[in-house]
Amino acid sequence: MAKPEVIEKKSINISVLREELASIKKRDGELSFRGNKTEEYANEFSILKPKQAEELFTKLEKLNIPRLKDIHINKIIDMMPGSVSELKVIMQGYSLPVTNENLKKITDAVSKYLPEKKK
Repeated sequence: MAKPEVIEKKSINISVLREELASIKKRDGELSFRGNKTEEYANEFSILKPKQAEELFTKLEKLNIPRLKDIHINKIIDMMPGSVSELKVIMQGYSLPVTNENLKKITDAVSKYLPEKKK
């Protein structure tokens, strides 16, 4: 049996995961049990298309918020908080102090990508 080697660890959001699973499914013909469950989850909870997620990632990155890393940005894209209080709940999972001014900047950027029914 082959031993896979981890070449790179990289944080991705659900939209990109859904796209990656689709390419694996196309390449291999079908997914494993876990792959199918993951695809089911990704299809259920993915709000944005991959291109929109990439645009939002770039916008959030350009805000230059101190200590905000890829993993935090991808979590924000996955959860799509509509208010500062929702964003505070998401950020509580990380030991990352973010000012209220920066939280407002993030929610303003995210609100442009929210579906109309969630606003």
